[in-house]
Amino acid sequence: MKLYPLTFNPVYSYRIWGGDKLKTVLNKSYTQDSIGESWEISDVKDNQTVVNSGNLEGKTLKDLIKTYKADFVGQKVYDAFGNDFPLLIKFIDAKTPLSIQVHPSNELAKERHNSFGKNEMWYVMQAEKNAELIVGFNQDVEKDQYINNLENNTLNKILNIETVTSGDTFYIPTGRVHAIGAGVLLAEIQQTSNITYRIYDYDRVDKKTGKKRELHTDLALDAIDYNVYDTYKTNYNITTNAPSPLVKSPYFETNIIELNKTITRDLTTLDSFVIYMCVEGEVIIRAKNDTMDYSLKMGQTIIIPACINHITIQAKAAKLIEVYL
Repeated sequence: MKLYPLTFNPVYSYRIWGGDKLKTVLNKSYTQDSIGESWEISDVKDNQTVVNSGNLEGKTLKDLIKTYKADFVGQKVYDAFGNDFPLLIKFIDAKTPLSIQVHPSNELAKERHNSFGKNEMWYVMQAEKNAELIVGFNQDVEKDQYINNLENNTLNKILNIETVTSGDTFYIPTGRVHAIGAGVLLAEIQQTSNITYRIYDYDRVDKKTGKKRELHTDLALDAIDYNVYDTYKTNYNITTNAPSPLVKSPYFETNIIELNKTITRDLTTLDSFVIYMCVEGEVIIRAKNDTMDYSLKMGQTIIIPACINHITIQAKAAKLIEVYL
């Protein structure tokens, strides 16, 4: 059966901090309250997304990789990851702040949880006035100093806090303390991992459980990068109607594409699946030698299998994040 551009049914996740923008802004369809995350493309156990249209409807990422191997993900990706899909793609809506947290490195995650680490990036799609993100420290910090601030509820004195607006982008390597603040709607690209160490959660009680959420104070101590860095925000320039580099890491590469006409993308040299996340406007994607048009609106995501080398993208005014390995 021939591969084609694939869209998936999202997995919606309740979060104590979730709001309703995934529904009201991104037009997601669900009935629950406080949905904080829409997992667009996921190979995480018990949270696998499935194809929602065409001859492959109902298939998971694992099903697709087992059947199509390098034709689906690319030879270099298949050689590195086998039947595991390496990325988890999300939209996140924070009505109230997320916990202050950190993700373990690949080495720690493998040792402790038999999992990948969780290097990730954020692209801010919408931010309310004075909305903030926490990314890293604002000074070099010793472990003892960090513990003292944590115990005295004064972490904010040593954390780097950034006021954000639409288009702001941050790469969050493992070890970097971080949190999404209230009023932020963003796209997240990350390694396939669900390992998070909560450091501080504002002493709040989950209305569903009636309990405070678990903290991972001790596990986090050896996972944190205590260094300060000159800048945390990704600087980038946009060339209209062409892919403009956004984040390049060992775990994924991303471009931003701002469109106001039809363009052609030659994907031949990538040897990877390519994911498009629509973060503004609407586009129409067509694969070469395919008669089917694929409409992608703000808040929707599509995978182009590695065996499809040429596509056209049509738009009057839109922005896409392009993701590949």
